[in-house]
Amino acid sequence: MEIILNSIITCPTCGYQKEETMPTDSCQFFYECESCKTVLKPKEGDCCVFCSYGTVKCPPIQEHKSCC
Repeated sequence: MEIILNSIITCPTCGYQKEETMPTDSCQFFYECESCKTVLKPKEGDCCVFCSYGTVKCPPIQEHKSCC
């Protein structure tokens, strides 16, 4: 199984989208939108901002492992 490292994060406040490279060795708990400066945090039940707002889940989840 190939792990995808790029994900497009969509800000729920303003709709701005940006492709980001996900870290492979840690979770990203906070992400600041470049457009409106809203600080995104994971939704309840998600481990990171990529799992909540990205087009691709984080690498540990893709590998069916526990995240962080």
